[in-house]
Amino acid sequence: MAEKPKKMGTEPIPLENPVEVLSGVGEKRLLGLHHLSIFTIDDLLMNFPLRYSDLATKLPSETDDGEKVTFKGIVSSAPVLSRFGYKKTRLNFRILVEHDNIAVTFFNQPWLQKKLAVEQEVAVYGTYEKNKQTLSGIKILLPNQIDEMEAVYPASKEIQQRTLKSLIEQALGKYQDDLVDLIPESIRAQYKLLTRKAMFFGVHFPQSLIEAQNARRTASFEEFFIFQMRMQLLKLMDQNHQGRAVSFDNPRLKAFIQTLPFELTDAQKKVVNEIVADMRRPKHMNRLLQGDVGSGKTVVAALAIYAAFTAGMQAALMAPTEILAQQHAKTLGEFFDPAEVRVELLTGSTKAAARRQILADLADGSIDLLIGTHALIQDDIVFHNLGLAIIDEQHRFGVKQRAKLREIGMNPDILAMTATPIPRTLAITSYGEMDISVINQLPKGRQPIQTRWLRGNALEQVVKFILQQLEIGAQSYVVTPLIEESEALDVQNAHAVYEELQKYFMPQYQVGLLHGRMNNQEKDAVMSQFKANQFQVLVATTVIEVGVDVPNASVMLILDADRFGLAQLHQLRGRVGRGSRASYAFLMADPKTQFGIERMEAMTATTDGFVLAQKDLELRGSGDVLGRRQSGMPEFKVGDPVKDLLMMEAAQQSAMQVLDTPNWDQLPENKALVQYLSETMDRYRNFD
Repeated sequence: MAEKPKKMGTEPIPLENPVEVLSGVGEKRLLGLHHLSIFTIDDLLMNFPLRYSDLATKLPSETDDGEKVTFKGIVSSAPVLSRFGYKKTRLNFRILVEHDNIAVTFFNQPWLQKKLAVEQEVAVYGTYEKNKQTLSGIKILLPNQIDEMEAVYPASKEIQQRTLKSLIEQALGKYQDDLVDLIPESIRAQYKLLTRKAMFFGVHFPQSLIEAQNARRTASFEEFFIFQMRMQLLKLMDQNHQGRAVSFDNPRLKAFIQTLPFELTDAQKKVVNEIVADMRRPKHMNRLLQGDVGSGKTVVAALAIYAAFTAGMQAALMAPTEILAQQHAKTLGEFFDPAEVRVELLTGSTKAAARRQILADLADGSIDLLIGTHALIQDDIVFHNLGLAIIDEQHRFGVKQRAKLREIGMNPDILAMTATPIPRTLAITSYGEMDISVINQLPKGRQPIQTRWLRGNALEQVVKFILQQLEIGAQSYVVTPLIEESEALDVQNAHAVYEELQKYFMPQYQVGLLHGRMNNQEKDAVMSQFKANQFQVLVATTVIEVGVDVPNASVMLILDADRFGLAQLHQLRGRVGRGSRASYAFLMADPKTQFGIERMEAMTATTDGFVLAQKDLELRGSGDVLGRRQSGMPEFKVGDPVKDLLMMEAAQQSAMQVLDTPNWDQLPENKALVQYLSETMDRYRNFD
């Protein structure tokens, strides 16, 4: 792969000029353009139409009811203007379109009366009501507008459609010679794309719908391609940072794998090989390990840790909650021979004396693996020789926290893990600068979860079933979307459900309550009690979505399940099926929309988290996949990476192809691309 470009173009790009260089853009209009996020000529030209109005003339017999259409005919009655309300007007006249006499009405455009006369030929664009043979007029067209496609833009009260069109037309006239191609000619030819000049004219002033579609296709690809170039450059620059070659002992690692009480799945073997191969390279590793609930990510992480250990290096694992950190410490402590690999836990609850000892042992290299929460990134943490940092449930941590973990250990290799299956669309946009390993296979012996969608009137039956399961020693989760009663939403709430289930199950069985308003210590205490079987039923909100492993819990009841996204439902379902018992998930919901019904049907149709993640993306859109908007998809002006996934993948491959070419930044066909990236890369990261 090519090295970071030594020097990019320094000449300013004309399209980066401020939009006020155009005539007619005064202070007031400039403010209105800024409100539309239009600051430069490039922003103006990239302000693409929402849709197109076909101004081609038709006959009434060819027109559907409610269709926007252009009728061309002869004015057959004198225009009559009437006034009503406050400054409101109605203009009525008729036009003869071949044999049809169509009644036309214009509201609040009184000046049109003077432009119309009986027996005058006129073309009127409006909405047709077929039964009444009436046209609600929108505009009267000039002769040169007939049979054109008219662009309809996202406008505002400050900046109207005609103003935008006028400014775009002025910009295209002034800067058309500066519309140099950003996509290399070889790639344009490969995908049959338009030149950039043809693209902008075709988008803003198309002569036909096909021309507009081809122009938008080129624009979408260009947007994806530029985005992927930036992502791949970030990835390249990260890899070019001097990392630490982890020279692990491969025979020892293989021997350790042979001691495992189970055989690794093929998917686990594949990702282990990807990770340790990265670790051995002197370049910095920045890899995301994603796998469905229960796919065995912890084992993979353990093997990476052991590889670092055989190289004489330390490892750190940071978890989002104290109880999850404790669970990792217990699991990995049992996984490794304590006499060989020393594992310690450091959290906010660690006593001062114990903390001081841990810090001392960490600094002199006595500790091989340190597990903890945010406590791992405090200023007084000093590692002796940190080679690998693992971040569990990476979307729970901010960018600065992840960067801090890298800083404290002299740029260790980074392995981020997530149990939230990431659809391909999101993986190549939000995580495009990371290498991604996927575990898409569950270990043998993993209990399948039987999932049923039931209407609300079946709740009593499910509660009786839970009682039967408790009688044979199982435990159950009951999840509700709200903490307290809300007048706004007719949904179950945790406190009310908790009180009702206490009446039903107690005193024979104990019921616990867990919700987001509890502090961390309270949450951890409740989960610890549930894990110890002190509570047999746990009523909870989604705080259990990612959390502690309770193998004895085999029933998951989710109330008002249609209020949750598919990704959340799948994560919640994954809390059961972790032990030897047959496991069940009940989705109680009375969805009132097709959207809600589709989610319930999808949940009962598959337990494959990646299938559900893609479905969730398609149903809910690209903005809120992981439950929080800031962790979802970047915004695109033209392309839709959900609908146009194949195009996004092609753009990614093209970007990688460009960067794989020796001296790519010196080639003539890449000159405009290099200059554009040089001018705009600072929006993503300081390029120089």
